[in-house]
Amino acid sequence: MAYKFEHFLSIAGMLFTPPTAIEIGACYELCRLHNNIGFWVVWLPTAWSIAMAYRSAIPEISAASAIRCALSYVPLCFGIKSLIMTVDDLLDCRIDAMVERTKNRPLPRGAISLGRAWVFFGLQVVAGVYLAFKVLSNTALYISMLVWPLYVIYPTCKRWTNLAPIPLGLMFKVGIFMGWSDISVDGTIPWNVLVPIYFGACLWTITYETVYQHQDKFDDMKIPGMHSPALLCQRYTIPICTTTALGFLSLLTYGGMLNGQGAPFYASVVVAGCILLWSLLRTDIDCPAECKAMFLTTPLIGQVILVGFVVDAAIYRNAEGYFEA
Repeated sequence: MAYKFEHFLSIAGMLFTPPTAIEIGACYELCRLHNNIGFWVVWLPTAWSIAMAYRSAIPEISAASAIRCALSYVPLCFGIKSLIMTVDDLLDCRIDAMVERTKNRPLPRGAISLGRAWVFFGLQVVAGVYLAFKVLSNTALYISMLVWPLYVIYPTCKRWTNLAPIPLGLMFKVGIFMGWSDISVDGTIPWNVLVPIYFGACLWTITYETVYQHQDKFDDMKIPGMHSPALLCQRYTIPICTTTALGFLSLLTYGGMLNGQGAPFYASVVVAGCILLWSLLRTDIDCPAECKAMFLTTPLIGQVILVGFVVDAAIYRNAEGYFEA
């Protein structure tokens, strides 16, 4: 009986004891708020689709409405990124302790206990679900639900498959459909236009994530049962990733053509493609610093493409005479 009471007190303390300054710092790190590449790779495809819809499909929508829609996704995308990073650390804390790059993360170094980190994750889930129901349209909400299971499946992938970038891309790039559906008056989605861009963006994820995983490959080789795209591709990484990068650029261009995009969009794809291919082809996959440097160009590539979409939309709407609408 005494044991049960002590166990109850332990659980109550874990749930209700205010966090210490060290734990708050650990939660900040679990969310990767010091590194927001994860936010950009979730938010940028969403913003692309909003700009595409604003340009061509919905002339009656105002610029202010499009901007508000894009901004409404900022907290959601931060939340998605933070949620994924937290659950990834929770499920991988033992593995992280054996990898040089990750051994000083909050859980391996003991800055926060596993139980308290799970409580923090639970709070994120509650806040995220509330925000999703509050902000998203019904169509966007239902689309997002299709990838919710991947939030938990993805962090387990390194235990059973070398293809973890595929579910990562599928869940991180689903905003391509959500953004358009949210700005659309009736929630309709031009699947023929957006599906190529969605799969192209998934190929982009495979490209940068495979190179990124090469940072840990020497440690991963020593861990029994460990899988990663870097271990799968090995010395063929650059040719394979060049192929996926070209696939990304081709499908993005094709989707843009179907949407009637103009010269500013195509110019942005050319510039983004040059940045991507240049950084990829000059990367030594055996040098972690170079792999990281290539990965760090990812937000810039997406931002260049977004600028192309936005400039194209502004020029087109002005030419059509409903820029103020």
